[in-house]
Amino acid sequence: MTVFESKINVSSESYLTNRSEMFELIEKMNSLLKRAEDLSEKRKPRFLERNQLTPRDRLMHILDAGMPFMELGNMGGYLLDVEDRDKSVPGASIIIGIGFINGVRCMIIVDDSGIKAGAITEGSGAKLARAQDIALQQKLPFIHLVESAGADLSRYHVENWLNFGRLFGNLAKLSAAGIPTIAILHGASTAGGAYMTGMSDYVVAVKDRGRAFLAGQALLKAATGEETDEEELGGAKMHASVSGLVEYLAEDDLSGLLIARDIIDRLDWNKRSSVHKSANFSEPIYNPDEIAGIVPLNYRKFYDVREVIARIVDGSEFDDFKPFYGEETLCIQAKVHGKSCGILANNGAIDNDGATKASQFMQLCDQADIPLVFLQNITGFMVGREHEQGGMIKNGSKMIQAVSNVRVPRITFMIGASFGAGNYGMSGYGYDPAFLFSWPNIQIGVMGGEQAAKTMTIVMEAAAERRNQQIDKKIIEQQSKNIIEHFDKQSDAFYTSGLSMDDGLIDPRETRKVLAFSIDTCLEGKNRSLQPNSFGVARL
Repeated sequence: MTVFESKINVSSESYLTNRSEMFELIEKMNSLLKRAEDLSEKRKPRFLERNQLTPRDRLMHILDAGMPFMELGNMGGYLLDVEDRDKSVPGASIIIGIGFINGVRCMIIVDDSGIKAGAITEGSGAKLARAQDIALQQKLPFIHLVESAGADLSRYHVENWLNFGRLFGNLAKLSAAGIPTIAILHGASTAGGAYMTGMSDYVVAVKDRGRAFLAGQALLKAATGEETDEEELGGAKMHASVSGLVEYLAEDDLSGLLIARDIIDRLDWNKRSSVHKSANFSEPIYNPDEIAGIVPLNYRKFYDVREVIARIVDGSEFDDFKPFYGEETLCIQAKVHGKSCGILANNGAIDNDGATKASQFMQLCDQADIPLVFLQNITGFMVGREHEQGGMIKNGSKMIQAVSNVRVPRITFMIGASFGAGNYGMSGYGYDPAFLFSWPNIQIGVMGGEQAAKTMTIVMEAAAERRNQQIDKKIIEQQSKNIIEHFDKQSDAFYTSGLSMDDGLIDPRETRKVLAFSIDTCLEGKNRSLQPNSFGVARL
């Protein structure tokens, strides 16, 4: 492969401007994420008083020290329950991610009981469902650190309650697929929180703190008039000796986490996978930190995406597939941490040649069993008489067919614009990539706000002309303003990530690290055999 020769001048005014503007967004992202941590840690004295670990300490103690942890859905729930940007807290009172427990790559869920007592909100439900999907696809043991007040009744919507039923059904599907599910009951867990334990294969409960009941004391009294204490109703000791819900009784949070680590160790999980060990590889010769100055926030400003790729791939080496055909759609052959991958990226809109080239490239990678990586900065497929007559619908459809049907893992990074059907052709959210991450600068939507406003104005004017009517210019101006505000509000990276339309926001400079971890996760899952059964492990 050929080493890319960078043309970036890190002292230029444009580079320094890009870097400064990107850093502002990175700081905004980090500040928002710290908002959730700070809110949860405010409850730390209460956790200490109860001889408990905080949710983030629980996560730290269950993970292997020094091994990577990839958080997912870090912005989930932002602007969903609270629309005020100054008050909304991302994270949706749940922490999810992939990390290592006794050398086993696992999906780990931590109820953030420092926020709303770990209650399940619309945002946390979406995050939990996504975690279950990834665990099933990538064959990851599913570990849930449970302490949840159940559904957040203060934000009750009947459709959310109906959707939450999937969360328990998904646990049954994981178990039936041969994927172990483990719950550690750290505190009181009511209704839906209780079912997270009941649907798990193994349950560890903390003595005197872990509790699980379908109806807590207040609801029980309201529904039946019965009065009882919490320990008798759903305490850890009762479930370990009477109901049979609990397999292992722990003295405290830490011992419960150690028991869970032992369970994972005894599964001997890695014996059924040719765990992909990273081959020898070279770091990029260009510093990934420079990515922050390469990419302008204004997606209309051109930059060569090869400059980004050169700071992600091994040795900054890659081959450009058909570089003189469909030039604005790049198909790159490279390696990341010693693993081959095919990278599709954009230096402009997708034309007919670009679509057919991308379709061929995806099929070749599928044939060779090489993962595909998409770096989305796309304003859409080309439009106009020349492109329509050249077969843009037909050729764009071929590209969408290819991205829909390839069997190799697809990993998508939203790094700039993502408009129209270009989002689809470049493996957007609706095409179920294995992982999808966003940079904080992205703009996304069916089209830009200004374009939408102009389109609607032309439609209004044409309709009025057919009816021989005059339209007040002030009405058109106000409509245009409203449309621009409506579209642009929803195109923001923080807004779409809050809706769980990705697997989280990342610092652009972390792209290589996140990509390498994602590829390893996909390849390990692809090479793992399971021992499925018909119904999952039932509690008998």
